[in-house]
Amino acid sequence: MPRTLTVSDEVRALAPGFTHVVIEAHGLRGGPSTEASSALLDDATRRLAARLAGRAPHEDPHMAAWREVYTAFGAKPSRTRNSAEALAKRALSESGLPRINLLVDVYNAVSVARLLPVGGEDADRVEGAMRLVRATGDEDFVTVAGGEETVEHPAPGEVVWRDDTGVTCRRWNWRQGPRTRLTEATASGVFLLEGLAPMPAADVERAAAELAELLEKFSPGARISVGAPEPADGRAHG
Repeated sequence: MPRTLTVSDEVRALAPGFTHVVIEAHGLRGGPSTEASSALLDDATRRLAARLAGRAPHEDPHMAAWREVYTAFGAKPSRTRNSAEALAKRALSESGLPRINLLVDVYNAVSVARLLPVGGEDADRVEGAMRLVRATGDEDFVTVAGGEETVEHPAPGEVVWRDDTGVTCRRWNWRQGPRTRLTEATASGVFLLEGLAPMPAADVERAAAELAELLEKFSPGARISVGAPEPADGRAHG
């Protein structure tokens, strides 16, 4: 079974329609982007365009729900977009989707094609339990600015993912910190798929199944476990 990720009562009260699915994978074969992972991103862009049928990403009901939640905890969603909307906007632009590394390409492809936030953490770099909380404002978020490592602090009340060391992702799924991100050397990963009503939990499950299949395709023999959707009552699962 994948590791337990917990969602605080304060976050549940803010977004009662939130659901997530966790995938844990060991024995992954990382590395740089490949022709195959690049083709996967191109196909995801085509699937996204068909899904939107001429609409802008923020006009999709699921993205609109994320914008409402971002506004509820004090973020400005037109400036700090959730990860899926930001990727979708880039996919439809002239520059297209970035090619980062094999593992990131794979989960970004699922995020874009399915239009839901998907994240990945290096399991060997996560310290203790992962949890989704509303920040006090004292937590450390180590990032890089101008080529130099710097420490930021989230705003009080901001929704963040964190572990025992500090914040791993700010503004729910807006910006991941470099400490736990997937690299070309990653061998074990935790992948998180996040949905809000009106997206059915079954759609999040289908996206998780697609991601698990792709991880197996690109890392034959990897040990992959997929969790059940988080229950609506907010209990942790693992």
